[in-house]
Amino acid sequence: MKILKISALVLPLLISASCSKDFIDRPSLSGTTTGNYYNNAAEVRAATSTLYSGLPWRNYESRAQDAIGDVMSGNMFSYTDVEYLNFSLSSASERVGAAWGAFYKIIGYANVMIKTFEEKKANGGGAEYLDPAIAECHFIRGTIYFYIARTWGDAPIITDPGETALSGNFNIPRYFQKDVLRFALEELQLAEAKLPESDDPGRLTKYSAKGMMAKLYLYNKDYTNAKAKAQEVINSGKYSLVSDYNGMFTKASLNNNTESLFSIQHQFAVDPWGTGNIKNPDRGPSNLRTAEADAWEMYMPSLDLLNEYEFGDLRRKWSVMEHGWTNPNWKPQRANQPKYNEFMANGYKYDTIQPIDDGGAKNAVRANIAKYFAGPGKSYGGEPVLGQNSGNNVVLLRYADVLLIYAEATLGTNSSTTDASALQALNAVRARAGLPARTSFTLDQILHERRVEFAFEGDYWYDIQRQGYARAKAIIEKQNRGSFDGGPNYITTFTEDRMFVPVPAGEIIQDPELAKPAVPYYK
Repeated sequence: MKILKISALVLPLLISASCSKDFIDRPSLSGTTTGNYYNNAAEVRAATSTLYSGLPWRNYESRAQDAIGDVMSGNMFSYTDVEYLNFSLSSASERVGAAWGAFYKIIGYANVMIKTFEEKKANGGGAEYLDPAIAECHFIRGTIYFYIARTWGDAPIITDPGETALSGNFNIPRYFQKDVLRFALEELQLAEAKLPESDDPGRLTKYSAKGMMAKLYLYNKDYTNAKAKAQEVINSGKYSLVSDYNGMFTKASLNNNTESLFSIQHQFAVDPWGTGNIKNPDRGPSNLRTAEADAWEMYMPSLDLLNEYEFGDLRRKWSVMEHGWTNPNWKPQRANQPKYNEFMANGYKYDTIQPIDDGGAKNAVRANIAKYFAGPGKSYGGEPVLGQNSGNNVVLLRYADVLLIYAEATLGTNSSTTDASALQALNAVRARAGLPARTSFTLDQILHERRVEFAFEGDYWYDIQRQGYARAKAIIEKQNRGSFDGGPNYITTFTEDRMFVPVPAGEIIQDPELAKPAVPYYK
């Protein structure tokens, strides 16, 4: 196994060092050290901004997030990720390996920064800017371990790769999922204690930590603490629902809005190929492909999800393109296709009857995903796009989630509730969607709300999973995962071992302990 020496590095070296996929890798020893760097807030904040940027998250948010969070959950249909659609994925599955590599790479960055900043502080560095930076690292590390625990269940916990290297023992075991979740929670608690009340747009605050803690508590069915943390975010008055729902995901001008508690930061103008959002082509309809923007329909809405929307739910047209969907601002044009250009001259039309060559759209489910599709390019009335990249942030925690966490935590283990505060939280989300207020709600109704509210955001699989195997199996077996072209597809062989994805085969080869039963992390 390739092991790189540990040190504190400046931002460029943090990004470029260590190309191995080994999950205990970390930046190499070269260049600037703590003795002559990290001497002011600007240098420290430049380093921690790495943890937010698109580059280290790239291999997760590009396709792995979609395959695990939405294809596997039954929200997306895909020809390319059939193994996630049908639960036939193996330890050699590409998306599993990509997510693992991205997550442990980010953890490696956080580990190095925590150690570096703590050493700097011990040597007389400025606690006033080092403490918040350390807290940012704890938030990222805790959040990533929360994702890892929900994705793989039992998993390694690594906090000091330097110590691992010095010990000479590179056989890292998997720890029980409950211990990984406990570690994630402790990290978020450390973040909450030292993060500021407010900061620049896009930077973490203590309310980011509170919101993520509420989500983790809900996953653990700790309804009392989930409700309390969600309430703290609500009572802060710092967040609100954004009226332009679709714009949150498609307009760079709405990055870091009042609904966002934590987002992956994309900087299209700075480095589109390194930090741009690359969801655009995988979701866009092929009849919107232009010289500026690719679109090849790798992921599409599932028929089951389309059937989930209530009549009149505005989130359907904000999230999905179907026959009759239009955008008058988008005016795509193509060389040597006069009929296509004439059809689109007054704005984009999603038409499943029009011939394909003349501008029609007719894929397997007769629909496409609107979320995170920024359009055909700036020259054609859309957002700036360069091939596969746009400047839209990927939101991982937003205020709507906090409201629905509060509502569900208030429901708790009851069959239904008429609690006024819970209804207020739930109905705020429904009101934006143009739906009538509920006077009571059940768990099924709150799960429905979460499914359509966060569709295509990589979250629904974890909502299914946290219901436990029996209920998850029942949910999955009712879903139609087929298409108009291939017919219905119902899963009848879902087994408990599919509740988590397998550890990548390449990691097991390098670390055979990963194939063994999990052990306790806390003694």
